[in-house]
Amino acid sequence: MAIVDRGYSETVMEAARPKGATGGTVINSRRVGTEEAMRFWGISVQPERELVLILADRSEKKSIMKAIGESCGMRSEAHGVVMSLPVDSVVGLD
Repeated sequence: MAIVDRGYSETVMEAARPKGATGGTVINSRRVGTEEAMRFWGISVQPERELVLILADRSEKKSIMKAIGESCGMRSEAHGVVMSLPVDSVVGLD
């Protein structure tokens, strides 16, 4: 999962595709929190964000995450965070 500023979801996918990602799902979101949290991290956080969910094989996970982090990480214009979540089972990908 990558969480990036609005408008950078395609940049995430451009980085992920060469590493094995075949597609993703984008969920528009809005940041909620306090100004103290924004100052704590020392960055300007855009309220409108995009979550890009990519279901990938475990063997491709690290290279996909690294590619996204390099192009869309916290120090980029996308101000992205990349993380992985375990998936125990999937239904409906027949």
